[in-house]
Amino acid sequence: MENLSQWLTDFLSYIRAERRLAENTFLAYRSDLKKFINYCQKKKILLSEITAEQINSFLLEEKFSSHLRGSSLYRLIESIRQFFAFLVSEEYLNDRPDLTIDVPRLVRFQPETLSVEEVRRLLESVPTHTATGRRFRAMLELLYATGLRVSELINLPESAVNLSAGFCRVKGKGNKERIVPLGQTARNFLLRHLELQKKKYPDSPYLFVGKFGRPITRVAFWKQLKNHLRRIGINKPITPHTLRHSFATHLLSGGADLRAVQEMLGHSSLATTQIYTHPDRHYLKKQHQKFHPHG
Repeated sequence: MENLSQWLTDFLSYIRAERRLAENTFLAYRSDLKKFINYCQKKKILLSEITAEQINSFLLEEKFSSHLRGSSLYRLIESIRQFFAFLVSEEYLNDRPDLTIDVPRLVRFQPETLSVEEVRRLLESVPTHTATGRRFRAMLELLYATGLRVSELINLPESAVNLSAGFCRVKGKGNKERIVPLGQTARNFLLRHLELQKKKYPDSPYLFVGKFGRPITRVAFWKQLKNHLRRIGINKPITPHTLRHSFATHLLSGGADLRAVQEMLGHSSLATTQIYTHPDRHYLKKQHQKFHPHG
């Protein structure tokens, strides 16, 4: 008899204790797999006998009933794959079922990015005659220079940044540490920012201090970015995460190695980084005009 509830509990205990996943990732796994198990119980499907067609039916049902985006569906697939891998490794199941899932039928997630010119306009239009302006410019420069997640940026201690050597040490998802290079432009603006911040908060360990000597909050940074975008007339749906997407896309468009970008972004899977390898539309248009008879 398959005890699906107990299997799920064991799997969740495993990923929390041994894989040290971030809380949001853990909750996503739990939510995804609860839906999957409820579906199997409702349809009276045994995991030891499940087929790829049955998994596809579940995914398509979720796609249309929950209006899931492509990125959420890919996460759902990965949750199921990891769950079955655990069940086989712990010998709850003898063999992993056929998981040849019909991925092309799912919507592919394409991250919103800025062009190089839009990034330049965004950065250079920030007024830096005040401490707040210097901090904001330094934060934007650091985001674009390193591809940090916003949560990583706002919690970054000053000790994690080595300005003379040009790198920062980041603790990302699952408490995993990585080293990310830091360009000269970002270093210059960080120095200018710290010059003023140290006068007001000499004992603060944080790189970016907000009110009352505490780290600046995600909401405060997002509001500052939103107001700035409105002021300079950029109407794209941009979030702080857009600079992370732009960092990765511009590196790969310039010829950077995919695995190097994976390391800098802190992705555990190369497949996650591959979403940034979508073709450059301007390059495709030039190629079409150059080589097509009616280009």
